Amino acid sequence: MPLSVGDSAPNFTAKDTNGNTVSLSSYAGKPVVIYFYPKDDTPGCTKEACSFRDNYAQYLSKGIAVFGVSMDDELSHQKFTEKYGLPFPLLVDTDGSLTKAFDVDGGGRSKRVTYVIDGSAKISQVYTTVNTETHATDILAEIAS
Repeated sequence: MPLSVGDSAPNFTAKDTNGNTVSLSSYAGKPVVIYFYPKDDTPGCTKEACSFRDNYAQYLSKGIAVFGVSMDDELSHQKFTEKYGLPFPLLVDTDGSLTKAFDVDGGGRSKRVTYVIDGSAKISQVYTTVNTETHATDILAEIAS
């Protein structure tokens, strides 16, 4: 069962697409969207990533950081990022520690779940059912309301 609205988001440290270290604590005071997906370069995951890519400027204009997470390795993330021009980091979770911490383990792959985390590291929204083509705009519409 994924974490719930009001829960504290697990503080994490992970490597991103380019080998940089990313920690949730570095984003204190800023909202963060972290979306978990099963696998790089598969049809649904590609649609979802491209949805965030196509709306990324709107996230930036609202001061919202976006991270994608799967259990793929850094090289897979790099290829996926390059192929589709993804402007946001994908976090490497080959050991499944993030997937487990956010309780989205789907038996060796991350379940498709998205968390919106507020500036105080509390979960403000949880999406367990998503339309991969419109997911990023759906979140923006909810944040704006």
